[in-house]
Amino acid sequence: MTNTNPNNSREWAEQAYALLKKRQEEKKEELQKQEEKKEELQKQEEKKEELFNNDNKENILQSELGEFDDNFTWSAMVLAAQGKKINQISIDEIDWLTKLRRGLEETRKGFVTELLDKLGDDPLTPESLDDLETLLLRADVGIDSTDKVISSLRTKLNEEVVGGEAGIKFLKKELKLIIDKPIKNSGIDLLVPQKGKLNVWLLVGVNGVGKTTTLGKLAYLSSRSNYKTLIAAADTFRAAAVEQLQVWGERSNVDVISNQSKNADPAAVVFDAINSAKKRNVDLLLVDTAGRLQTKNNLMDELAKIKKIIDKKVPDAIVESLLVLDASQGQNGLKQAKSFAKSANLSGAIITKLDGTSRGGVSLAVSEEVNLPIRFIGAGEGIKDLRPFNSYEFVEALLADK
Repeated sequence: MTNTNPNNSREWAEQAYALLKKRQEEKKEELQKQEEKKEELQKQEEKKEELFNNDNKENILQSELGEFDDNFTWSAMVLAAQGKKINQISIDEIDWLTKLRRGLEETRKGFVTELLDKLGDDPLTPESLDDLETLLLRADVGIDSTDKVISSLRTKLNEEVVGGEAGIKFLKKELKLIIDKPIKNSGIDLLVPQKGKLNVWLLVGVNGVGKTTTLGKLAYLSSRSNYKTLIAAADTFRAAAVEQLQVWGERSNVDVISNQSKNADPAAVVFDAINSAKKRNVDLLLVDTAGRLQTKNNLMDELAKIKKIIDKKVPDAIVESLLVLDASQGQNGLKQAKSFAKSANLSGAIITKLDGTSRGGVSLAVSEEVNLPIRFIGAGEGIKDLRPFNSYEFVEALLADK
């Protein structure tokens, strides 16, 4: 070391430092690249998972084209009769009509199939009208609706000979008139959220009719139709209702406003939901309410409290009170509709569980005896198995040939 030139030593040290510095920077860069690569791989995995989930959702949500069979032919003809062109028909529409026809099969078997078997190609007679009257009542079409249909048919029989096929055609027309009347009286053919204002739809009904599930399906339908949607979990009396709605919210990509605390105030949940809806410029706020009957005064008072909150917070909101009815309950469903109509200021009905029941005729009873427009119907358990009500499609499915 004694022979080392100080200047050379300094130069060497500087070079050594520079080398170490370079190595340090390279090490840092390498570590940074490793970290970035790790993050990138993680993002890719997350993206793959997201894509996988989305693909799964699409696979669940997208309908597949089935066989070219009677169901397809019938569904296509129903769409064509409504003015659809070949290039406008979607698999979704075919799938829905097929489900609707299948869903009303038990109701149809209850009177249409039996009626056709009795009639054959023979003209209608007073005796066959008596049979039809019995069959309609058995399908829970209701006394008033049945009387109106039979009376119209008797009048027609007095004027001309009516064959079996013509009789079915006339029956379709009469049933459609019954269903369409409250819809036309409401001034709204198709219930959809109005843009530029907050729309609040309250879902009411007794426990067990599928109220929460129906709201989840409505959220999906609304979101898919490009309406900004929010859910208020105001059924705080049933613990599982909040969790159930959160699952539906995730499936529909719709946020849920809730309060997990025990015995939370439903009106407070609605209050928070309205505040959130206003901040987010939401088009449709769907409110799940506790199952109730008019005899449960505390629950009916709670519903009135919710409405007061809405009126105070958003006086210009468009509010709809929709009664959810289980078609399989038949005349009990009709009684519920009459009770709620007196105390809940209803603006429409949603008929659920049409699939697998022989009592689908209750839809006509609700229209005629309660003057309540049917807004949506459900014919299956899937997220897409709830659709806006179409009287033509309903009657065609109800009276479809064997």
